[in-house]
Amino acid sequence: MFRRIAPFGIAALLATSAAASDLEIIDAPEIDVSKSVASEGWYIRGDLGYSGWIKGGRPRVVQAGGTQAFDERRFSRPLSYGVGLGYQFNDLLRADLTADFSRGDFRGGAACAGGDCVFKADYSAAGLMANGYVDLGTLAGFTPYLGAGLGATWLDWRNAACAGAGCTSPSLEGRDGLRFTYALMAGASVDLSSRVKLDVGYRFSGIAGGDAFRTGTGDMEIRDRGLHKHEFRVGLRVPLW
Repeated sequence: MFRRIAPFGIAALLATSAAASDLEIIDAPEIDVSKSVASEGWYIRGDLGYSGWIKGGRPRVVQAGGTQAFDERRFSRPLSYGVGLGYQFNDLLRADLTADFSRGDFRGGAACAGGDCVFKADYSAAGLMANGYVDLGTLAGFTPYLGAGLGATWLDWRNAACAGAGCTSPSLEGRDGLRFTYALMAGASVDLSSRVKLDVGYRFSGIAGGDAFRTGTGDMEIRDRGLHKHEFRVGLRVPLW
């Protein structure tokens, strides 16, 4: 029986080998799904940001005769910069403490006793934020993430110069104060080397309202209703070990 079956087995083996030799092997690109280069430990970071859009609630002009709002308000699109110290707990979670600084200007129009007034003022903001992030895994060297932060911002309004036929005083006195601030972040990082990460992302931050200006006699005050900033940010993260 073996002698009868063997020729058929040898023929089948030769046919299979010939068919395999005719197959074309497709060399598909390999996608690397792996852990990030980062490991547990401390890191420092530096960031630059561009405020593509700043939205401010309508600032109110409070006078003895009533309350009104600016008819026109425009904010510049300032740059910001920041530094921070953070800790990578594992491949999923990290947190950092950051300090951010920015300067900008504001233009607002309102009806005054003698006609229309246009106020122009500069402001500066210095904020301290505690942030937490969730890294969503590394795909082909890129690590997307989501984050949120809480903190405070010292908002300093400079004196507002008045221009227009209705101006009765040369300027308004700028006010300053500490404001509650929150932020939401999303972005991705990429390993430039074994020790350096490039971080590119978007951040929305909300700064609470407060006193903005007043006259020297105190009969008129202006309160802003907070600022909402939409920023595109780029930065570097470097481990300390």
